[in-house]
Parts: sequence; C-alpha cells; structure tokens
Amino acid sequence: MKKTMTWMTGVAISACMMVATPVVAQVKMTRAQMMFYTSEWKGDRFPDGRPKVPDGLLQRAVNVSIEDVWDYLRDQGYNCQFDTGYQMLHPEKPFAGRALTAQYMPLRLDMYRAIAAEGKAEGRVSGNNSWPINELVPGDIYVADGFGKVVEGTLIGSNLGSGIAAHSKNGFVFDAGIRDAEENREIENLNGLYRAYDPSAWKDMTLTSINAPIRIGRATVLPGDVVLAKSEGVIFIPAILAEETIANAEFIKLQDVFNFELNRSGTNGAEFEGGWTPKKLDALAAWVTAHPDRLKMTRAEFDAILAKKKATGEGAVSGAPPARRRN
Repeated sequence: MKKTMTWMTGVAISACMMVATPVVAQVKMTRAQMMFYTSEWKGDRFPDGRPKVPDGLLQRAVNVSIEDVWDYLRDQGYNCQFDTGYQMLHPEKPFAGRALTAQYMPLRLDMYRAIAAEGKAEGRVSGNNSWPINELVPGDIYVADGFGKVVEGTLIGSNLGSGIAAHSKNGFVFDAGIRDAEENREIENLNGLYRAYDPSAWKDMTLTSINAPIRIGRATVLPGDVVLAKSEGVIFIPAILAEETIANAEFIKLQDVFNFELNRSGTNGAEFEGGWTPKKLDALAAWVTAHPDRLKMTRAEFDAILAKKKATGEGAVSGAPPARRRN
C-alpha cells in the first residue's frame, strides 16, 4: 500500500509539474539560444538577448565600402558574409542596421498548424509573415531567408512595408520577392533589397523561426549582425567584429582619398595604389590633421591603426595582395 501511495504521489507531482511548466516558444529563439550562438559578444544586448551594436557604428557603416569590409572579414577568417544579385527600392541610398532574422520554408500543413497554434497562444495576429515585423525596433533590418522564392514568394506588400518602416525606420533584406514595389518606394523611412518584384501574393510558404541563424544566398547571418546594404549587394558583419571592421574600412577610405589627391596632383610617382611606407603614412596623418572633417573614427583609433601599419610594413610594396589590407 505504501509503495502504491508513493507511486501515485509521484504521478501527481509529475502531472502538476507538466501543467505548471510554461510552454517554450519554438518559433522565436529564446534568450538562452541567442546567448549560445552569440556567446563571444560582450557588449550590450536587447532584452531577448540579441547583440546591440551601438547606433553610432551603424551610422558610420553606411559610409564605408563593401570591398574594404569584405577584405577585413576574410582576413579574419569570415569568408561567407556577402551576397549579391538583388534589386533595391532606392539604389542611391545605402543603409545599415542590426539584423533581425527570419526563416521561411515551403508550406507543410502539419508543421504550419503547430506554428499557427503557438502564434494564437502568444496572441499573434495576421499571417505569420507579419510576426517578425512586430519584433523590429529602430535601427533594425528585417533579414529573411525566403529560399529565393519570388512568384508567390512576396514576403511583403505595401501594408507590411509600412509596418517595417514604422517599427525599424530602416529597411529589409529578403532572399525572396516583394509586391507593391511602386508603393513601397513612396513609404518614408523604408529601403530594401529583394530578389525581384512580382504582383502575386505569398502562398505555400510559412515562417519557421525568428532570430535564428539563417542563410542568405552564400552568407550566414546571426541576429544582431551589422547589415550593410548597397545596390551592389549586402554584407553581414559579425557583431563581435563590427567596431574594428568599420574602423579599418574607414582607414582604408582615408588612404584612398589621400592617394587620389596625390594621383591628381602628379606627386605620387608610379605608386598609384600602394607604396605605403612610413613616410607616406606620416603624410597621410598630416593630411588627416589638416582635414579633421574626414575623420569618422576617433583620432585614437586612427593613430592605433596607423601605428600597426607602420610597424608591420603593410602596403609598403605597391600591388600587395588585397587580403593583407588590414591592421
């Protein structure tokens, strides 16, 4: 009898625990999962755990070139951060922000029903292609893996486009299509990259995750990455490398502008793209002092990169391999 009562008590306790334990969301990544995938990030985070790269870096990122970012990232071992082949709402306006990621898959009804039930329990409304939009905050870029689907793969029309603009005041990058391109171009605070336009509405696809690691073409994207989007393509800068990558790209841009002036004035000899000897680097430093408005990083950051370049002799030989263009 005692054993029976003990067994019954155990069953009752287990049942109570099952009732009391909250259901863990499956679509939106948990804070613990976010911390796992972005464990090397030591800076500020959003409440859900997504890395929060400072706004100032996002503003600086817009003004650097994809090539200089790409060179630096590859030199750090990050070879899969760029993708191309997009259309852009406003090709003349590059934009940058923090990645909020979403993954879509071809529709499977049993999976869809489970996702819809979770959304209902969480109080989510409308089609699940609107769910990530409600998570956006200013400075975000909605980055979605729509497996390249364009016809009936249009993740947004103008109504959802206006939602993206209202929440992020920024834009989106879709490996998928959009509809209402003409109306989306008229929405304030909205830009975006997308594979192509199609007038069809989305069909036979479903959201499967929010803020999980995703693939965009040939790039791997983590939530919180710095997204730099231009008409030529998009590059995803890991949050852990954002500050140094952007500073180094800014330094390369200063070198280029200074070098262009030397070429125009005919005082560069035959060193059209290199020849960064200590003497030439000192001349660059003097030029920066005379043109402080050109400096987007702090002077301390500039001096630190300058000192490393002088110490390593990087770029001293004209035509040095581009992969070595770093501090």
